[in-house]
Amino acid sequence: MTLQFRRVVTGHDAAGRAVVKIDEIAGNLVSARPGATAGVVWTTEGFPVDNDGQEDQGVRRTGTTLENGTVFRILELAPGVSPRNHRTDSIDYAVVMSGEVDMELDEATVHLKAGDVLVQRGTIHNWVNRGSEPCVIAFVLIAAKPVTAGGKVLNAQG
Repeated sequence: MTLQFRRVVTGHDAAGRAVVKIDEIAGNLVSARPGATAGVVWTTEGFPVDNDGQEDQGVRRTGTTLENGTVFRILELAPGVSPRNHRTDSIDYAVVMSGEVDMELDEATVHLKAGDVLVQRGTIHNWVNRGSEPCVIAFVLIAAKPVTAGGKVLNAQG
């Protein structure tokens, strides 16, 4: 796993002053399939979000998404990453931080490069890195109702 990023999280001390609570190189990296490494930066549960508490919400156990919550994750996709066609019950905001990647949809492919942003609205998709360098993408996944299209509910899968 070559993914490395600094995670800085703020909070408050007992007097209500703004302080840095966490400043570290993220160590909670996982690889669920060959060529993909991810680290959760932070999660929240419920809306509106509760900014109180002292727990490190970056180590909360979660799947791809968090029901009634958010997940902020950094993902690195190596060249030739194993495919994973999937749909999430979330709206995903993504920023390509470095490298290039193709997003494959049912009948279209979109090429994204560093600096490009994406709003993923519950569509089935796959990430393919056809380049020679890793691609790093920052995602914020916000819980959403399953998509309905043509009178059919399209639940999360993959």
